[in-house]
Amino acid sequence: MPRKTKLEEKKKRRSAVARTPRPKPTVDFTIDAIDYKNVPMMKQYVTDNGRILPRKYTGLPAPFQRRLTLAIKRARHMLLMK
Repeated sequence: MPRKTKLEEKKKRRSAVARTPRPKPTVDFTIDAIDYKNVPMMKQYVTDNGRILPRKYTGLPAPFQRRLTLAIKRARHMLLMK
C-alpha cells in the first residue's frame, strides 16, 4: 500500500474550500463618458508621475479600462495631459 504524500493532502484541502466570487465594482459613469477631451476625469486614473493606474487599483471593468487607457494616450499625444 503506497504512502500518502503531503501533496495529495494539500490537493484535498484546496478542493474543499469554496471561494466567494469577487464583487463587481460600481462605475458611476458610462463608457461614452471616457473621452480624450475629458481631462479632469482622466487625471483621477493617472499617478503624479504620469503612469496609468492598473485595474487592480481603479476597479474598472476591462472594457472601461481599455477605453480609458486609449483616451489617456490620445490626450497625451494632443498635449492635453503630461
